[in-house]
Amino acid sequence: MAGAPGAATPHHRFVRLMGTALTLILLLKLSGFFAWHEDVGVTRILKLVTRLAMTAAAFGAYRLVLRRGAVDSFRWHNTPAPLLYGTYLGLGLASLLWSRNPAYSFLQWLMDLECLVFAYYFVKCFLLLKEFFPGNPVRFYHVLGNTAFLVMLGFLGGALVAPDVFYRLTHGGEEARLGGYLMNPNELGMLCGVGLSCLMFDYQRHHKLLFTSAKVVVVLLALVLTGSRSSLVGFVLVLFFHLRQASNPRLKLAANLAALLALPVLAPLALVKQGGLEEVLSLTGRLPFWHALLTEALPQEPLLGYGFMRISYGEYFQSVHTYAAQMAHNTFIQVLLNLGLIGFTIAVLQLLFTMHGFFRREADTQLRLLGLGLLLPLLINSFTEFGIFGMNNYGILFYQFLIFLGSLHFHARLSPGEQQWLLRRRPELALAAA
Repeated sequence: MAGAPGAATPHHRFVRLMGTALTLILLLKLSGFFAWHEDVGVTRILKLVTRLAMTAAAFGAYRLVLRRGAVDSFRWHNTPAPLLYGTYLGLGLASLLWSRNPAYSFLQWLMDLECLVFAYYFVKCFLLLKEFFPGNPVRFYHVLGNTAFLVMLGFLGGALVAPDVFYRLTHGGEEARLGGYLMNPNELGMLCGVGLSCLMFDYQRHHKLLFTSAKVVVVLLALVLTGSRSSLVGFVLVLFFHLRQASNPRLKLAANLAALLALPVLAPLALVKQGGLEEVLSLTGRLPFWHALLTEALPQEPLLGYGFMRISYGEYFQSVHTYAAQMAHNTFIQVLLNLGLIGFTIAVLQLLFTMHGFFRREADTQLRLLGLGLLLPLLINSFTEFGIFGMNNYGILFYQFLIFLGSLHFHARLSPGEQQWLLRRRPELALAAA
């Protein structure tokens, strides 16, 4: 069906409109994760309205594609990935029974579920456009890369106009990091890494190379200004794998040489900060905190944990020799404390099956590289911040994108009713679908 000749031409304007609409929807969706106001109550209302509105918009975009002439005929592949994720959320819902703050746990759970619904319909839009509007320029990686570019353009512009708002001072005021209190600089750095990974695909298809280069420069500048060492390393790894996929052997050799030459450049960026090597080796104080969580908090609730997004009986965990925190700053320790060894096992298995969806033998090269390009920055971020199984953040949304991209596949064999409907809406495709 995707090969039907000339099918895209009559719908050129519609496809362009959908590309713009999906970019705007994702941009506003991501804005719902930022802290736009000093008042916590106002921020929560803004986040709630924005997220729910964009989930409704994603569903509306999906319905619009169907009405234009598409059939929702999908089958699940790599079924354990979505099934285990549903099991993880099911255990999270059940944990309200033993959480000391069920209202907070339920709020976090609802936000994860809402993101899952958004991801489901958002990904379906791209799969339907690819199948029923062949030759269209709308690509998932292009929309995500452009969205990251627009976010970073806004932050860089804001940093020039209002540096006190868009920069966060750390290390005793000696270092200014892009993000301010609107967004954790490490989380913003992760978004940069994801965006750069997606923009690399535009180079591969030679799409507006000059404009793509300008977008890469903007996002890369933002990445450096966030001061996120882990995100910078993640980007270099993603770039290396992209170059390794090049058909030109000289380019592959250049990738290997660049990786070696990058080491002396990355080392100062990673180590030369206040605290230096000692700070890096302790992961900015996280290692003692993780040790305390595993030796003091985990033994009290080893099997089922403290409840969804809870790491202690109280609101914060604090040991004698560590700081107080509401989260573990490591998504795997977080899920271990939230849902115990049972939840941890489910989460690890779910991650492995999600990876299998992209790296299995029958997966095409572009899908495999997309999975790698998103998973690398997400996993690196997961070891030191909220992560894919942590408190609600857009890293979870990106991970849910991956679950559906690796599991949802179009089923070309349509029912008689679907064929009749397609004949009325898209007669040029009906013959191919029969």
